[in-house]
Amino acid sequence: MSVSCCRNLGIAIKAVHLHLRRVGSLYRRIQSRQLSSSSSPHHLSMADLKSTFLNVYSILKSDLLHDPSFEFTDESRLWVERMLDYNVPGGKLNRGLSVVDSFKLLKEGKDLTEEEVFLSCALGWCIEWLQAYFLVLDDIMDNSVTRRGQPCWFRVPQVGMVAINDGILLRNHIHRILKKHFRGKPYYVDLVDLFNEVELQTACGQMIDLITTFDGEKDLAKYSLPIHRRIVQYKTAYYSFYLPVACALLMAGENLENHIDVKDVLVDMGIYFQVQDDYLDCFADPETLGKIGTDIEDFKCSWLVVKALERCSKEQTEILYENYGKSDPSNVAKVKDLYKELDLEGVFKEYESKSYEKLTGVIEAHQSKAIQAVLKSFLAKIYKRQK
Repeated sequence: MSVSCCRNLGIAIKAVHLHLRRVGSLYRRIQSRQLSSSSSPHHLSMADLKSTFLNVYSILKSDLLHDPSFEFTDESRLWVERMLDYNVPGGKLNRGLSVVDSFKLLKEGKDLTEEEVFLSCALGWCIEWLQAYFLVLDDIMDNSVTRRGQPCWFRVPQVGMVAINDGILLRNHIHRILKKHFRGKPYYVDLVDLFNEVELQTACGQMIDLITTFDGEKDLAKYSLPIHRRIVQYKTAYYSFYLPVACALLMAGENLENHIDVKDVLVDMGIYFQVQDDYLDCFADPETLGKIGTDIEDFKCSWLVVKALERCSKEQTEILYENYGKSDPSNVAKVKDLYKELDLEGVFKEYESKSYEKLTGVIEAHQSKAIQAVLKSFLAKIYKRQK
């Protein structure tokens, strides 16, 4: 071997060692700051928890950018890093943080080990990766313009339809994370099955949503409460509400087959959450909500339009058919006036009250106090929310 080859090999080895030291140092820094014996992770403030969570993102991202299954060039590594930073950590992170919160509650006050904090955060990030994968492709399907206050990824210059492949990469990253950090765990196969099943359910929900009304075939007669429920159950409830708790249950050594009742409650909670979303899209103050609702203009199968169809007279139905799904402000105003005439605000408040009462009753009847705490925590976050 030539001297120059030896020198280059030595430089490469030093670079690898430097990277490993950096990742190891970051991991230890997370643990020393967040997991000291004087400060139980169970009592971390939300700010500390989010800081820890974001640090774990850095570790997972570094793992993926140095995945031995692919020989990265500098250009491809920079592309993936930019794509990840743009799409994965930019939201509220509620789904991911819920894994950590739920697991802590299932431990019933016991201190989490360093490994448990890291792994619960890693699973939380798997859900955030799943969310990013769905949103990147959903924005292309909907031809959306913005997401989280910035241009949709496919709208970014030089990205375009490369975003489709980026979505596929995001999906594959989930299983690289699971394999690297959970392969030796007794619940690894159950985790893989869980993510595969929830991904399928969400894709099927998206399909129902897309085919309910094709472009050029706007027909309100297709909209009903059962259709709305199916779309929401499969497109939103499973991955947003059930998946975080299911991950925590598996980490806690539970068999998901023994917790079908928990799944049912979380799915009902997810449906209630989406009904709130539909209500807020029309009636909330845009400044409080953080966006201007467009469900009427977009001809969405919203809970409001479904309830309106149930309550409309023949004349009111004609007004709805003439104006729903049109972007002109005068058409939108007529629909909103009709909603007020039908007292849909009052109908929603009655629905919210009954939903809360029903959910609370089911939760309090559960035999496990720890699971009660998890479910009550979820319900408290969404009950009477304003955004």
